[in-house]
Amino acid sequence: MATIDDVARAAGVSISTVSYALSGKRPVAVDTRRRIQAAIDELGYRPNAGARMLAGRRTRIFALTEPLRLDTHAPTHMAFVLATAIAARKVDYDVLLLTDAETTTGMQRVADSALADAVLVLDVAPDDDRVALARRIPVPSVFIGVPDDHDGLVCVDLDFEAATIEAVDRLAALGHRRIGMLGHPEVSYDRSNFPPRVREAFRRRADDHGIAHDFRHTGVGATSTPAVRQGISEMLDAGATAILLHCSDTCHAIALAALDARGLDVPTDISLISVGSSFDTATLSTPIDALPLIPEESCERAVALAMACLDDGRCAPGVHLIPPTYRSHASIAPPPAAARRAG
Repeated sequence: MATIDDVARAAGVSISTVSYALSGKRPVAVDTRRRIQAAIDELGYRPNAGARMLAGRRTRIFALTEPLRLDTHAPTHMAFVLATAIAARKVDYDVLLLTDAETTTGMQRVADSALADAVLVLDVAPDDDRVALARRIPVPSVFIGVPDDHDGLVCVDLDFEAATIEAVDRLAALGHRRIGMLGHPEVSYDRSNFPPRVREAFRRRADDHGIAHDFRHTGVGATSTPAVRQGISEMLDAGATAILLHCSDTCHAIALAALDARGLDVPTDISLISVGSSFDTATLSTPIDALPLIPEESCERAVALAMACLDDGRCAPGVHLIPPTYRSHASIAPPPAAARRAG
């Protein structure tokens, strides 16, 4: 395998000159750069990202910015990281994972060093610091999520509003007159873009149908179990005959255990629908109907959009929403007769 020393000898220059030509840290004469490139081509030298830039080629790397925090739900986030890596490999790209809690740090570093052809942005916050940076840097950026200020950005996401509306509509059509929603921990409604969208769509659509509704948060870590149990208990005591679950797989399991402890059968006594779940709800102790968030769909679309940006030389801004798909597991039914009479 050819080395940088071999390239230097073939081009008749010093190793440092080859290094400067590859990195761009110092000016190198045009003729010298041509000799270096000719040597690279002749020897089959596999240059680093900087050398590929010298040759006018792509780095074949996507930077994936995914901040890891203490309250990060690792299974969900890693599902998206893996889905992105798989989608990238399908187009002969590798992924450079940026996990800085200060979200703009790694993204700026990648832009300054030209290490990646494009940046894919995960864990998008409503007011995300990476939005302003994406508008400044020359590297194309694709957001997997939709920040509040998305003007001029390329974004892809599940249509969470449509998924929530469909869930409420199905319950309304079955005759449910009071429904609840068990959501994410309270902190998620400040840090993530999609939980507020689901919560507001739930409230608006229930109001449209004239359905009474309740919303409860889950907890983080050790607080999850008591928070879920309390939320389930309060919604049932208020008369809910159906519950939408928009929370982690752990909280789904706790909710099912809480219902079982009260002797309630799904769907005879209580109907359940999962909205935006990134795991397979068919594997739960009681399978639950779902309008899932499928990491593979979002990440493959994001990679395709990034490639379009690179192929066209510019990014056409827009929000690309993936229509929801309903997966039935027989967890919803009309409310119990007593509840219908009370309604």
